[in-house]
Amino acid sequence: MFEKNMNIPYLLDFYGEVLTERSRSILEMYYDDDLSLAEIAENEGISRQGIRHIIKKGEEELFFLEEHLGLASEFTEIQSVAKELISVSEGLSNHEDESVKALAKKALRCAEIILSKN
Repeated sequence: MFEKNMNIPYLLDFYGEVLTERSRSILEMYYDDDLSLAEIAENEGISRQGIRHIIKKGEEELFFLEEHLGLASEFTEIQSVAKELISVSEGLSNHEDESVKALAKKALRCAEIILSKN
């Protein structure tokens, strides 16, 4: 039996629309709905091995897309930097200098906008 790679649901969020409807649907049943291979096979009317093959091919395609496009890792990095910016801004918001406070407030708004867009 093979183990589930829990990065797949995250990659599905970014690249799921690129997959065929059938592959995406089967990957969603397996990862999001937590159905077994046997349950999916019964729903789809094909063998358990056929389902496993579709899942493996879909995973390979998602990894290929991430390797070449990097959208998921870039998104994660942007979120991390925006959260760090919020933390720094909140720390500076108590500064004595009003111009520093104003810049901190502006930086905080920018970081919140970035996070709301993602």
